[in-house]
Amino acid sequence: MLVIEPRGRHRCVECQRGPLPRLVLDSGAPRCLDCSDLGHLVFLPRGDTALTRRAREESALAAVVIRFNRRRRRYERQGVLVEEAALAAAEQRCLADAEARARRRARDALRRTAEDVRFTAALEAEILRLFPGCPPDRAHDIATHASVRGSGRVGRSAAGRALDEDAVTAAVRASVRHLDTPYDDLLMSHVPRNRARARVAGQIEAVLAAWAAGRGYAPSADGRRDIASTGSRPALPRGHQSSRSGSDS
Repeated sequence: MLVIEPRGRHRCVECQRGPLPRLVLDSGAPRCLDCSDLGHLVFLPRGDTALTRRAREESALAAVVIRFNRRRRRYERQGVLVEEAALAAAEQRCLADAEARARRRARDALRRTAEDVRFTAALEAEILRLFPGCPPDRAHDIATHASVRGSGRVGRSAAGRALDEDAVTAAVRASVRHLDTPYDDLLMSHVPRNRARARVAGQIEAVLAAWAAGRGYAPSADGRRDIASTGSRPALPRGHQSSRSGSDS
């Protein structure tokens, strides 16, 4: 059962109360919680997984509360509605084993930290394999940035965790776009994103081609960096030519 936290102003089609902070869509029509027989439930915000799970186990009636995230263009969970007695029972259960769960969380955090360190090192090594001309400290920074847990960046995607060539290249391309081209300046000048990307695409591919060939680059007069050597651009490894290889922002 879903309850929506609407962004707009809605009134209940049954009792005409509004605007509604939370509503249930019944055949496309908004109804308040009282008219949907959910008014006696209490709201438990998201954040405590154990408490939420146990409250739902204890509650005969429960509903998930969601809200639309415009930036991500999807509905996201905000918490749950459960019976008040069920929430109280769940809180007692959580208090009883709080110390054991805290120790388990600490162990899990250490394990995840070790896994993240290993993955970041593997991603850095793969960057240097594909782009031997990339400065080692830059490869480290790219790998660290792209592999932050929970960031949604390309390094945390399924392809990124598998060290897919296109995903690794996308992470490097994103770094070059922001640090080695005037892309950010264009955005700040209100140039549309697609147009700004098109304007810097050639510079990005030049840097990637040089790095793939084992060549470096030097700062240019305007503070951005250009290829250190000249000559014909070597072919990039497979998948490097596209400027849209996965989500690289």
